[in-house]
Amino acid sequence: MLLRFISALVVKSSSVLRPSLPFLPVNFTRRVRYQGRNMSEVVAMGIVNTMCPDEENPVVAKKQKLESPPAFAEGSSSSLSADSSVDTGVACQCSIEATMEADDTSILVALHFPDKQYDGEVEEQQTAEKAKLETKALKAKRPGFTDDRYNETSYYIENGLRKVYPYYFTFTTFTKGRWVGEKILDVFAREFRAHPAEEYERCIKAGTLTVNYEAVDIDYRLKHNDLLANIVHRHEVPVTAHHIAVVHMDPELVVVDKPASIPVHPCGRYRHNTVVFILAKEYNLRNLRTIHRLDRLTSGLLLFGRSPRKARQMEQQIRNRQVQKEYVCRVEGNFPDEEICCSEPIEVVSYKIGVCKVSPKGKDCSTTFQKLNFNGRTSVVLCKPHTGRMHQIRVHLQYLGYPVVNDPLYNHTVFGPEKGKGGNIGKSDDDLIRDLINIHNAENWLGMDGDSDLMLSPALSMPLPSVESSDSQESPSPGDSSSDEASHSKVTVATQTGHESPDMRFDPAKMSRDPHCYECKVRYRDPKPKDLVMYLHAWKYRGPGWEYETQLPEWAREDWEEPLE
Repeated sequence: MLLRFISALVVKSSSVLRPSLPFLPVNFTRRVRYQGRNMSEVVAMGIVNTMCPDEENPVVAKKQKLESPPAFAEGSSSSLSADSSVDTGVACQCSIEATMEADDTSILVALHFPDKQYDGEVEEQQTAEKAKLETKALKAKRPGFTDDRYNETSYYIENGLRKVYPYYFTFTTFTKGRWVGEKILDVFAREFRAHPAEEYERCIKAGTLTVNYEAVDIDYRLKHNDLLANIVHRHEVPVTAHHIAVVHMDPELVVVDKPASIPVHPCGRYRHNTVVFILAKEYNLRNLRTIHRLDRLTSGLLLFGRSPRKARQMEQQIRNRQVQKEYVCRVEGNFPDEEICCSEPIEVVSYKIGVCKVSPKGKDCSTTFQKLNFNGRTSVVLCKPHTGRMHQIRVHLQYLGYPVVNDPLYNHTVFGPEKGKGGNIGKSDDDLIRDLINIHNAENWLGMDGDSDLMLSPALSMPLPSVESSDSQESPSPGDSSSDEASHSKVTVATQTGHESPDMRFDPAKMSRDPHCYECKVRYRDPKPKDLVMYLHAWKYRGPGWEYETQLPEWAREDWEEPLE
């Protein structure tokens, strides 16, 4: 039973602590807890919290307490009035309607403000705030990918690589605090260096780079919560064409064997060339919930929940360390025969570029290693991480002096002459980060997970233009759907998901070009096979009442030989 009472409230100006009235829509509803308070307190509190939500500028409300608060019993109704004085600096008048459910512990306080009540300055502020709320609501709908998102573009196979046809995409972000008050062109020229300032000036003047979805002048100064949007002609980085094998599938869980080089979810320059997009577009497995992650270059077991309940259950098991994980890797040198446990703490040096090191200031973690075989130059090692720190296996192997053979990050002299063995790096964190960025192509291996909000790629992640790959003649021809790989993929998809794979042959009609797109004008070298794999594989996962494993990769065999370049 709903019980209602209506009261009138006059909000008057007292000492001016705030220069202007915060945005108040003509009709606003706020849920307020009433348990343990009388109703007049609740109404006044609802007004205060609504009108003055900024915690950095608290205000004082004078609540009128009733000596005998009315009884709100099922089947009855009451009315009361409540007066409140709020330090807003602006006087206004409104009516309140409060609704309480008899079996609930909260009421809805609805404020009704007459139209044309505010002066021009307040109305302008109201309009801006309304635009902000609408754009936030727009963004809130995006994470649940729709058919429109999946159908932005499609794939084709060329030279053994999965490629994405270029497509138009709108990057969005809200203004960061350090940008407020700066000119929009200055911010883009400094923060997003993929293109010269002249290109961003062109975009602003052309109206493809907007603020709150409206065109602005190049001298526009950014404000708090401005929504910046940049329409780009997006080119994604190619990944391996190896199919994603389904290890297990039931109504609540999907387990796949992720090939190396494919990110789990959209990040950086990857969107459609990610596991979640490929599974949705080709396997019809949509709305999957990520339970854990693997690095882009790491292959192996990857678990997704098909229901929120199952995803939460599995996440909880991992968090509580009820899941035993086994990885295999190939490391440099002859790893010791005895089992080795490394318990060195690991610290994140930079979240932005995803680099860690052993440090006393790091978090506790532990990994057990056991050699499986040795081929005279390199060893295959079984790894059992007992915690889940970022890059834990790779960092511990680096510390022990046996880095993963082709780890492009932790098997590098940028960590010092001994490549970080024993934690001996010999430089500050800032110097390490600077050297890493200067030496390497960031997108190839630094593992930057944050999507660049407004640009196609960071300046450091642009693939280098080059001539054709020297081994391209030995690779499958473009669109060679008769290859074993394509055939295997088609059987796997059809038999395990009931969804046929689309035609992956190259279609020139789908190759769009933009006269203003920098990447359309540059010829890029295809990545070589060695650029697409790291010898680290998630082999077995075991939890309460379940266990999954994949086949071992080719490079884990004892008689395996490193392929010649």
